[in-house]
Amino acid sequence: MAMIKTNEVAQSATGLRKQTRVTLADSTTSQLREAIISGDLADGSPLRQDALAEELGVSRIPVREALARLEAEGLVASSPHKGYVVTALSREEILELFELRSLLEPELLRAAIPNMTPADLTQAENILTGYNSDIDSAEVRSWGEHNIRFHLALYAPSGRRRTLEIVRGLLVNTDRYTRLVLTLGTGVEQAKEDHGGLLELSRKGSVNQAVALIRDHIQRARADLLHLLDRESNKSS
Repeated sequence: MAMIKTNEVAQSATGLRKQTRVTLADSTTSQLREAIISGDLADGSPLRQDALAEELGVSRIPVREALARLEAEGLVASSPHKGYVVTALSREEILELFELRSLLEPELLRAAIPNMTPADLTQAENILTGYNSDIDSAEVRSWGEHNIRFHLALYAPSGRRRTLEIVRGLLVNTDRYTRLVLTLGTGVEQAKEDHGGLLELSRKGSVNQAVALIRDHIQRARADLLHLLDRESNKSS
């Protein structure tokens, strides 16, 4: 496992030791989350706290906190005798995650649009610019982050904090699969078109059209992913 380069580890370790414990746990969580979502840590990989702490240049305390957070997000699982491992989602679980997204995200957007300010729209537009730039330059590692940030930026004005936190978890859990689909070139242009359309409809205050589009957007992503999974399964059978 090589999540970050050796010289970067040394530099990060020096800087990280100067941070507070909370910030250190946040940074460790982000690095491990990215390694899982990007596939650097494959499904089923064991996560030994000592080894992770040494590689990241931190103590076991932030690693332990990070693993607990990632377990709450569904990216890792723990057992009494085996420790932590990267989770592998079944087809049924993937279907459930996307079904939950299609139920919750349209309602968040419905509640958010009437409350959107020019600053909210500018923030979403800036994130979308970064997302499109990453796709055009094939910066795979940044796609997911920008995708999650864009969706949450649109939903944030809803003010529904509990639902937003649930949706954030769903986006994190589906991100590695969304990246897989986009990496293989499926639905890239459609995703860009959908995001642009969502922003424009939000700007116009076209609630019903925006809600219909976000639901279609999620269902298209699910269909593309299932098609990809079926294709890969047929290859290996």
